[in-house]
Amino acid sequence: MRPTNYYEVLGVDTNSHESEIKRAYRKLAMKFHPDKNPDEAASEKFKEISHAYDILSDPEKRELYDRYGEEGLSGGGSNTMTPEDIFASLFGFSTNMGGSGFTRQRRGEDIVKPFNVTLEDLYNSKTAKISLQRDVVCSVCHGKGSKTGATRKCHSCDGRGVKVAMRQIGPGMIQRINTVCAICDGAGEVIREKDKCKKCRGKKVVEEKKKLDIFIEKGMQNNQKIVMQGEADQEPGVETGDVILVLKQKPHDRFERQGNDLKTEVNISITEALCGFSKVLVTHLDGRGLIINQPPGEVIKPGSIKCIPNEGMPQYKRPDFKGNLYVKFTVEFPSPLWITPEKLKELEAFLPPRKEEDSSTKPEISDEVQMIDGNFSEYGSKKGKGGNIWDEDDEEEDEDDDDDTPASCAQQ
Repeated sequence: MRPTNYYEVLGVDTNSHESEIKRAYRKLAMKFHPDKNPDEAASEKFKEISHAYDILSDPEKRELYDRYGEEGLSGGGSNTMTPEDIFASLFGFSTNMGGSGFTRQRRGEDIVKPFNVTLEDLYNSKTAKISLQRDVVCSVCHGKGSKTGATRKCHSCDGRGVKVAMRQIGPGMIQRINTVCAICDGAGEVIREKDKCKKCRGKKVVEEKKKLDIFIEKGMQNNQKIVMQGEADQEPGVETGDVILVLKQKPHDRFERQGNDLKTEVNISITEALCGFSKVLVTHLDGRGLIINQPPGEVIKPGSIKCIPNEGMPQYKRPDFKGNLYVKFTVEFPSPLWITPEKLKELEAFLPPRKEEDSSTKPEISDEVQMIDGNFSEYGSKKGKGGNIWDEDDEEEDEDDDDDTPASCAQQ
């Protein structure tokens, strides 16, 4: 039977991964730390769990302990760090040999990925799953690259991991270039082929596919980050970085968001604009229909903006508080000749009277003109459809005619 004493102290299984052992120690260390529990029993428990973590967090000590028990730790395998040093090291810093300061623990790189979401997701909340491929410390060799941990210094780079090359860039000018050693891949050490771990082939890490649950909370914003701690690529002896998802909101076909407010555009008929209405004006992001009762006679002009309080986006972390929903109205007018002249006269009797022309501002000379349908895409163009329809033909005729009299005038 393999000894399980230290595993029982931390409350983990003998096959537990390094990250599980670390989490178990964090939880117990925070509970029994002398600053939180000053009694003697808690202090002894803190020392016990610190000693257990010191053994099980070190791949070499753990292997000796798994094979030979505590006897295998004699002769240098026992704990050489104080419980306070272990606690400080795990929580992001470690004391130096002289105890005069702190050095930050080396930390792996974070993985940053965009994550597309809809406006409905941000309004209603959503739980999603993502697949992640990352490097994890080899479970067979515990990140040593070999069963025994046997390595030798790389002779190509003399253990430095980099090689120095000289390149002449001009007369009397030499450039020094540092390149990663191709033999050891910058590790500074190599493992003999026969000693390499069969699972990771000496790389110390293996690829793993993992699915993570992502919870999108109500009211989250575009470009907001969701951090999953310790889920990035693992490296032996290095604190694992985080996976950071950056929310990217997709464009919506009906709503536009600004902070916690929403804006939408609604089309209504001219009859509704003049005579009022009672109907579902907007279908919201949660599927609810918002019924609006517009009293008759309260005219809605084209381009009018109305506000519906407390129907905007929920506030992040306070979803019961919401912004406002702003509605911009577009009034649809009837098509040309939609009614007979007789009916038009009847309709005009119910409409406000026409504005009378102010004779004081009327010009002395006026020309009667005709309007046609226009297009602003032609506004300012050299060959617009306005002006004399014979202009282009006139230019061609002028090239063949020496007479300076314009063709349009000659025809009169």
